[in-house]
Amino acid sequence: MGIAVTAEARTANVMERVSRTLAFLGGTVLILIAAMTVISTIGRAFVGLQIGLGPIPGDFELVEAGTAVAVFCFMSWCQLNQGHVTVDIVADKLPIPVNRLLILIGNIFILIVAFVIAWRLWMGFGEQVTWFSQPVRDVLGFGFKPFTNNTTYILGMPFWYSYLLSFVGAFFFTVISAYTVWRALNDFLGRN
Repeated sequence: MGIAVTAEARTANVMERVSRTLAFLGGTVLILIAAMTVISTIGRAFVGLQIGLGPIPGDFELVEAGTAVAVFCFMSWCQLNQGHVTVDIVADKLPIPVNRLLILIGNIFILIVAFVIAWRLWMGFGEQVTWFSQPVRDVLGFGFKPFTNNTTYILGMPFWYSYLLSFVGAFFFTVISAYTVWRALNDFLGRN
């Protein structure tokens, strides 16, 4: 009774690989952020010695951007494994079909939220990049070309780096959320 059950099973493998890869990427980014923070903190101890060592310039800007990227890399894995917060006190006492319906509704809501997040990150990216002609910007949905390229204060790193890398994670979060709606629908309808 489910919808394309065998295709869903094949898609599960792809979704698992994509989400796992993104999670490893996010973990790598967090490890690098942590190492940079430790090195920068230790470097602060050498500031008064006048030996050319000190904190990493713009470390907080890199932590801010890297954390955003890491969070969006983890969202797919969390969604695929149903790791989001649920209220099980009431749901566990309900019949299985009702519980499956609640899971389906929750996945639909998460899909909507994931789509809005990805859409707004795409629009934010479009507001940060100064390249592309206006016709190309119109096709991409970017709106009018900004007059200046916004950058971070210390490093001068363009904001669009963070927007683009976060959008990649949010895009896959949306794709995997659509898959989990499909999976939950098949669980609700039955897989025979």
